[in-house]
Amino acid sequence: MTQDCYTKEEEKILKVGLWVALCIILIVGTTIGARKQISHAEGGNYYSVNARFNRTDGLLVGDLVRLAGMNIGKVVSARLDENFKAILTLEIREDVQLPDDSSASIVSSGLMGAKYIEIEPGGSEDMIPAGGEFAYTQDAMVLEELLDRIVGIGKANRSAKSDKNQTNAQNNQE
Repeated sequence: MTQDCYTKEEEKILKVGLWVALCIILIVGTTIGARKQISHAEGGNYYSVNARFNRTDGLLVGDLVRLAGMNIGKVVSARLDENFKAILTLEIREDVQLPDDSSASIVSSGLMGAKYIEIEPGGSEDMIPAGGEFAYTQDAMVLEELLDRIVGIGKANRSAKSDKNQTNAQNNQE
C-alpha cells in the first residue's frame, strides 16, 4: 500500500504557490531589464541636446522626441538644476540638425495619452551643437490645472451674470 505524500488540497496550494513565485520572478526580471540604459530601436548615430522645463508632468525617461510627427529621438535622462528646474537630455538622430531657435514642448497624444516632446524647428541658419540646449521650451499642461481654470471661468461668468440679473431686477422695481 502506497501513501500519497500530499493531500489534494496541499497539492493545489503548492501549485498556486509555484505559479505565484514564477510570476514574481518574471516581474522582477522585466523590471530589471527595463532599467537598463535607454537604447534606440533604430540603428545610427545620435547626439545629445538638453532642454530645461519648469514642469515635466507625465514625461518619462525613454519617451519619444518627435518632429513633424516623426520619431527623431528619445529622452535619455532627467535631472534637477540648482533652481529646481528639470533638465532633460534628449538624443536626436545625427541626420536631423535643429536650428538654434527651435523650441521643445511637452505634449500628449490625445486627452489621456502618453507624453512626448514635440520639436518646432526655428528659422535660424545656425544649428544646436551636440551638448547644446534649446533656447525655448514649453512645459507640460496639467489636466487638473486646465480643468480648474475652466471651472473658475465658468463660476466667474455665472457670478457676473447673476450680478447683472440682480441689477436689472432692481432697476425694474424702481
